[in-house]
Amino acid sequence: MPSTAQKLSPTRVKLTVEIPFADLKPYLDQAYKGIAEQVNIPGFRKGKVPSTVIDQRFGRGVVLQEAINEAIPPAYNAAVEEHKVVPMAQPEVEVTKLEDKELVEFTAEVDVRPEVTLPDFTAVEATVDNAASIDDLVDERIGLLRERFATTSEVDRAAAEGDVLTIDLVASQGGEPLPEATAEGLTYKVGQESNMLDGLDEAVTGLKAGESKTFTSTLVGGQFRGQDAEIEVTVVKVSEQQLPEVDDEFAQLISEFDTVEEMKEDLRKGAEQQVKADQLADARDKVLEAVLAATDFELPEAILARELEARRGEVQRQLAGGGMTVEDYLANAEDEEAKDADEFWAMIDKRSEQALKAQVVLDVYADTNTIDVSQQDLTELIFRKAQQNGSSPQDEINHMMEHNHMPEWMQEIRRGKALAAICAAAKVTDAEGNVVDTSLAVDAIEAAEEVIAEEEAEEAEVDAK
Repeated sequence: MPSTAQKLSPTRVKLTVEIPFADLKPYLDQAYKGIAEQVNIPGFRKGKVPSTVIDQRFGRGVVLQEAINEAIPPAYNAAVEEHKVVPMAQPEVEVTKLEDKELVEFTAEVDVRPEVTLPDFTAVEATVDNAASIDDLVDERIGLLRERFATTSEVDRAAAEGDVLTIDLVASQGGEPLPEATAEGLTYKVGQESNMLDGLDEAVTGLKAGESKTFTSTLVGGQFRGQDAEIEVTVVKVSEQQLPEVDDEFAQLISEFDTVEEMKEDLRKGAEQQVKADQLADARDKVLEAVLAATDFELPEAILARELEARRGEVQRQLAGGGMTVEDYLANAEDEEAKDADEFWAMIDKRSEQALKAQVVLDVYADTNTIDVSQQDLTELIFRKAQQNGSSPQDEINHMMEHNHMPEWMQEIRRGKALAAICAAAKVTDAEGNVVDTSLAVDAIEAAEEVIAEEEAEEAEVDAK
């Protein structure tokens, strides 16, 4: 089928396609057959109504329209393939010529992937933080497990760091208690970082059961979130915490191992994978950031606008789900760089645009280097998703088929492979100048994700015990 391509802009193309009647005829015959099987006309058996009778009863234009609607998609796909354009959205199609028994002509305007000149990835450099201490991670993990199996006993003395308290809280402003700003019977550990009120540690330290203290703090929840209030805290009970000894008995209680040495060795393996994965994930982000800085191209305006709108909507839903406004979030997010709502949304827009550009770069790399996705790749992704979601592989397969996620998941795998190859080519060093091996970035990250999922499952099992 003859076709031409007109470049309307760097990101929009107009395809003009002719469908000769000879190519339209199979669709026309199918349209006549479909109508004949649906109508009842006296004197003719169902499905055996001649095309001339259908034309008389319903008009040939109806049949032509149905045939054209079926013929356009494959003709459009053939033109896309012929002119080597990569659509990023559905086309706007218009039938511009219809000459019965001669030809049909239509145009299709569509936003397409921009032409991207990839940089020399061997010249890309990125610096990541030094790897975290494996010993510290192991100690932290053991500490959490000891906390989980700690016992408490009530004591008759002043509260000190490490004690577990039962407390009541009453917030007020101007001497008037605030509605919904009270709490009774809260469990609180002195000296443990939490998202509770600033100044609470200092207030309760030194108080005995039955004693109270008032201090000023900023509320972190409810309708008065972000406002200062006077907080009266009353200690109801002081309990001393006893942590279990780290011995073979402890190892048998919280793990599948018989000795504490075996338990620690297993924790160390998991910590090593996690440290490596964290550093590689950082490298992945830094390399991609450097690649985007070295790659200049524009995104289709309509595609970018839809992406920004969708991302803003997603963020707004997340904030609403937590009962927060943007202002509430900014008032309580310590690591947020934005100073006000306008700056916050501007940063969200920038990140969304960068994410879309990253997808384009990875897709171009994958096409240029003919990166394929195997059935084994898809199977491994399904098993990882099942492990992360606490479901079965069959559940994930059913979900994939029900929601037609296979193309999306295949693309996810393909982009991951492209990013792994780019990272392997780039030069990545840590803060001390040591070279970071990124050749197995994807494998290491996936392995760490599996370890983390296993640890979460073990923690759930420990909780159950």
